[in-house]
Amino acid sequence: MKLTTASLVTLLLNTSGTSLGFSFNAPLSTLSSCIVATTRGTSSIATFGIQPKPFRNDNDAVMTSSKAKSHLCSASQDMFSILDDLSTVLSGPDLPPVPLKSKRLFLVRHGEVINPGGDRPVYYGSQDVKLSPLGELEAKAAGSYLKQFDLQYIAASPLTRAIYGAKEVLRRQLETDRDVKIFNGFTEMDRGEWAGKTIEEIGRDVMARFDACDESVTPQGGESYPELKKRVLDARDELLAVTENGRASAIVSHLQVTRCMLSDALGIPVNQMSKLKVATASVTCIDYDTVTGEQKVHFQSFKPEAGLQKSGDGAN
Repeated sequence: MKLTTASLVTLLLNTSGTSLGFSFNAPLSTLSSCIVATTRGTSSIATFGIQPKPFRNDNDAVMTSSKAKSHLCSASQDMFSILDDLSTVLSGPDLPPVPLKSKRLFLVRHGEVINPGGDRPVYYGSQDVKLSPLGELEAKAAGSYLKQFDLQYIAASPLTRAIYGAKEVLRRQLETDRDVKIFNGFTEMDRGEWAGKTIEEIGRDVMARFDACDESVTPQGGESYPELKKRVLDARDELLAVTENGRASAIVSHLQVTRCMLSDALGIPVNQMSKLKVATASVTCIDYDTVTGEQKVHFQSFKPEAGLQKSGDGAN
């Protein structure tokens, strides 16, 4: 069922004439073609941004101009109502079906958090910090993108910011009568005594040595990148072992956890993986060939178009 321009304008604009948070790169006369209503069973599915656009590897929400930015609302009730509609599907890069002798993983990073240092951005690592209102919207957007895929398992870190995102993914699946699978191995890097400190308090030179895998500067009570990567890949392999050939599962976790799996797929050594860009609430897609062992990255750090503001993503 095509929507008329008038009905589309009603959807996109509130009574004051400001945007509800979606931006479209098309004149008003053609905007009605950007939203198509279809039917899946008894669910009405509204697909936004039908034509995929290039994804980004940074933290920018997809926006077309500074003028569009001024009309966006990151945590308004309007955006909550749109993204909380379980029938909403957000589009993304084209994906082929999962090969019969492969398994697919969608790696989702959690949304923006409320930094425990307030105006003083501190490293928090495996501390259980909360999502911001924007971060919750980002998690819903990621779930709305993954709605179109039949996910066998939805896994998460035991931290609440990841569990929130995993539950948002699960809520949008056709089969919701199941639990999120919790893997301790997907917990974010333990920063040890560095937790609660800024980069200046830790020392930029020390952090640079740490990122390069100089294990002599590993913080007391914390873990190094090689230690982190081993436990993450062990957890990944455990999930892959129960995922069937030709099926896909999703993992909602963290920046460093996603870097571990992505760097392994790309063949990037552990002492260089801290350079990988993984945006908040972004999705990375990797296929694992069960015969050859080959890993194929279809896309990385893709953020579904939802017209959200740029997230804050400083110390982690």
